[in-house]
Amino acid sequence: MLYFVATPIGNLKDMSYRAVEVLSQVDEIACEDTRHSQVLLNHYGIKKPLVSYHKFNERESGQKIIDKLIAGKNIAVITDAGMPVISDPGNVLVNMLYENGLEYTVVPGACACVSALVLSGLNSERFCFIGFLPQKASERKALLEKYKSLDMTLIFYCAPHDIKKDIETVYSVLGDRSAVAVKEITKLHERAERFNLADGLPTEPKGEYVLVVEGAKENADFLSLTEKGHIELYLSQGMDKKDALKRVAKERGVAKSTLYKYTIED
Repeated sequence: MLYFVATPIGNLKDMSYRAVEVLSQVDEIACEDTRHSQVLLNHYGIKKPLVSYHKFNERESGQKIIDKLIAGKNIAVITDAGMPVISDPGNVLVNMLYENGLEYTVVPGACACVSALVLSGLNSERFCFIGFLPQKASERKALLEKYKSLDMTLIFYCAPHDIKKDIETVYSVLGDRSAVAVKEITKLHERAERFNLADGLPTEPKGEYVLVVEGAKENADFLSLTEKGHIELYLSQGMDKKDALKRVAKERGVAKSTLYKYTIED
């Protein structure tokens, strides 16, 4: 059997009894960073062989795991923090397990996106987890375009060196919205910083972030607006002229060329 085991996202005490039990009983543990995971295992007195399994060797290491499972071994997969597979290595392995007809299970636990949603105070009735944005600007915007009309809270993972760029990109596509940057979850300096996307992050970046952004608000019937008013609506939300024209043309079912005149200042 293979176990995907959730690990703490900050506070080492956020480890379930079952997780400790499983990690203590398996034959070996596959992890992203053996040195990082060793700290957690030492804390709970778990002594098991560790093997490297990260995004740069997923298929190669995955095949070795498959071979060991077929040979009858029990293996646990953990990541540096949180649940494997969710914005972390593991999805490739899941597919390989299916292809080989092998069983696996999950040992649930800490999850940064859900914790951040609770800490944000934004609407939690419905939400969409997007994870990390792509590095290429064009891919980032193309991805966000798919979610800009969702009337539910959006959740992103952001590295400290990307958080400002991520906020700027989200603002350029979604317009100004309420947002919360949550960091140091479960740690001593846990913080949830509220701000508007147009204003940017209120403090200097430090630590891993979860960015929680309010969903699209219900807009009045666009066809009740004039074409100029429709364009001005998106311009007022921070969208540039090119993107505003493109979106209005799509929503009204007209050619962009018929709308250019409304963006020419008198």
